[in-house]
Amino acid sequence: MKIAIGIEYDGSRFHGWQSQPSGDTVQDHLERALACIAGEPVRLAAAGRTDAGVHATAQVAHFETAAERPESAWVRGVNALLPQAVAVQWAMPVSGDFHARYSAVSRTYRYVLYNHAVRPALHHSRMGWFHLPLDLLAMRAAAVQLAGEHDFSAFRSSECQAKSPVRTLRNWAIERRAAHLIFEFTANGFLHHMVRNIIGCLVYVGKGKHPPGWLGEVLASRDRRQAAPTFSPDGLYLAAVEYAPGWKLPAFTPKLIFSPEQVLV
Repeated sequence: MKIAIGIEYDGSRFHGWQSQPSGDTVQDHLERALACIAGEPVRLAAAGRTDAGVHATAQVAHFETAAERPESAWVRGVNALLPQAVAVQWAMPVSGDFHARYSAVSRTYRYVLYNHAVRPALHHSRMGWFHLPLDLLAMRAAAVQLAGEHDFSAFRSSECQAKSPVRTLRNWAIERRAAHLIFEFTANGFLHHMVRNIIGCLVYVGKGKHPPGWLGEVLASRDRRQAAPTFSPDGLYLAAVEYAPGWKLPAFTPKLIFSPEQVLV
């Protein structure tokens, strides 16, 4: 039997998604909890391997098991064995040809940036921070150059293991909510550190270090050295993973991470 699950987690409490010898990753904690419920070892495959400090409101993973359990056992039963910072939101059986990563049509990442002279305290691990005023219109003018299919090598980590740097950025949005800037990107896939490197470049444009056209030049260069430093992981969220309707997975409604009143919702 193959089971798909939807997961939410605070990435600041873990050493990333992917299993490590330390045993303190989201995958490690989930696999131990699932194994207790299944009564046998369980191995997860996820839609995206988020880095340390990166959060998720809509991660999707799957596992195979010979154990027959009610769906509630894979949710409430597993959650009872997990740290408070991670929780299974739903679980359902899927056909054998489903794969959380390879069946995904698109992924959406959201970055929450606190644009204020003074750093945040209460939500310090759940939002990025930049102290100088940022020009929203300039950043939008820069981001439009990223839309479509491109070689995103200039925004790719040296540790990226993807076979191809070509990705299709289908949608993007940047909006301001009080002191917060919300960046959202939807693509067929993302390279390692791609969103954080794009955010770093957009901040350079927003603060006036470079004009909007500079981002297009960086993209065309395919040279990581031309781009800005990788931005903080704190404000990055895996916000949605889209699958074909035929899989009949629960539809994720993207959540507002912060309201204009700076309250988690």
